[in-house]
Amino acid sequence: MWPEMNKIVKDSAKLLSANVVAQAIGLLVYPILTRLYSPDDFGLLNLFLSIGGVIVLFATSEYHYAIVLPKKDSDGRAVFHVGLIILSFVTLLTLLSVPFASQIAALFKAPSLAQWYWVMPIYVCLLGFWALLNYSYTRKNQYNYIGTYQVSQPLVNAASKVGFGYAGFLSGGLIVSSVIGPFVAIVSSLCLSWRKGIASFFTPSTRTERKAVAREYAKFPVFSLPKSLVNVLSSNLPAFLLTPFFGLTELGFFAMSITLAYRPINMICGSIYQVLYQRVADLVNQRQSIKSLLGGFIWKTLVVTVPCFVALYFALPWLTQFLLGDGWDTTATIIQLMLAWLAMVLVTTTINFIPDVFGKQHGLLAFEVGYLIARIAGLYIGIIHHSFLLAIQLYVAAGVLFMVLELVWFLVLIFRYEKQLN
Repeated sequence: MWPEMNKIVKDSAKLLSANVVAQAIGLLVYPILTRLYSPDDFGLLNLFLSIGGVIVLFATSEYHYAIVLPKKDSDGRAVFHVGLIILSFVTLLTLLSVPFASQIAALFKAPSLAQWYWVMPIYVCLLGFWALLNYSYTRKNQYNYIGTYQVSQPLVNAASKVGFGYAGFLSGGLIVSSVIGPFVAIVSSLCLSWRKGIASFFTPSTRTERKAVAREYAKFPVFSLPKSLVNVLSSNLPAFLLTPFFGLTELGFFAMSITLAYRPINMICGSIYQVLYQRVADLVNQRQSIKSLLGGFIWKTLVVTVPCFVALYFALPWLTQFLLGDGWDTTATIIQLMLAWLAMVLVTTTINFIPDVFGKQHGLLAFEVGYLIARIAGLYIGIIHHSFLLAIQLYVAAGVLFMVLELVWFLVLIFRYEKQLN
C-alpha cells in the first residue's frame, strides 16, 4: 500500500502546492484590503457569495462528482455533457431573477445587495463550469491544470480587489472581483490543457449516452444534491439568519474569520479529497482493501492538527492584529471559537466521498439534515439572547458534534467493506 500512498502524496502535493501559493497571495493582500474596505463591504460580499453558493449547487445537480466514476471515458464525457445542459438551464433561471433584485435584498435588510445582484448569473455560470472542468481534470489525473486555476484565480482576484479599492470602487469592488478571478483562471487552464486531452470532453456525445449515464448516476441529484444543499444552507446560516438581526458589520467579522481560517482548511481538504476520491474509487472497483490507506490518513491528520491548533489558539489575537490592523479583534475571537470545528473539517470533509463510493448518499443526507437543525437551533438561541458571539459558538459546537458522528459512520462503512473482502 506504500506505493499507493506515495502516489497519493505526490498527486496531492501538486494541488497543495498550488493552494499554498493561493493562500500566500491571500495573506499578503488582506492587510491591504482590510485597510481599503470596511467590515460592511466584506459582509456584503459574504452575503452575495452565500446566495450564489446555494444556486451553484443546482448548476450541475452534483453530476460533476460522477465524472470520475465510469470505467469508460465516453461515459465520463457524457456525464460532463449532462452537467453542461443543467448548467445552461440554471444560469438562465438565475438571469431571470435579476429583475427581482430589490425584493431579494429586502429579505436580508441589505439594500446595497440589489445594486450588484446582476453579477449573480455570471458567478453561477463560471463556478458551475469550473466544477465540471475540475473533475474532468481529476478523471485524467491532470492535477497540474487544477493547480493553474488555483493559483491564477486568487492572484487575479486579489489584484482586482486592490485595484478597485485604490480606485475608490468600494461598494461592489469585492463582488465584481469574484467573477473576474474565476473567468481569467478558467480561460488560462483551458488554453494550457486543450491539446493535452481536455478537448476530448467537448466532443459531442449522443442523447442515448447522456440518458444512460443520467439514469446510472441519478443518486447524485436525488441524494447528493439535497445533502449538499442542506450542507451549504447550514454553512451559510450566519449570513442568512444573522444579517437581518445584527447587520453587515458583524457578518463582515464572521466573513473574515471564514476567509482566514476555514477557506485555507477547505482548500487543503479539497486537494486531498480529489486525489483520495479517485484512488479509493479505483480500489473499490478492483475490490481491493482501503482500510490502511484511509485509516493512516485519519490518524496522521489528527496527530499533526491538534497540537498546531492548540498553539494557534494563543497566538490568534496577535496574528489578527498584525495581519488585519485595528478594529478586527472580533475576528480573532470567532476563529478561536472555530478551531475544534476546523480540526474535524480537516478529517471528515476530506473523506466524505465514502458514502458516494458505496452508494450510501441517503445516509449522509440524514446527517446533514440533523446538522442543519442543530445549527439553526444554536443561531436561534444567540438571536434570542441578542449575542452574535453566542450564536457563532453554538453554531460551531453543533458542527463538531455531527462531524464526530459522521466520522464514526464512515469508519463503519469502511469496516463493512473490508469484511466483505475477507
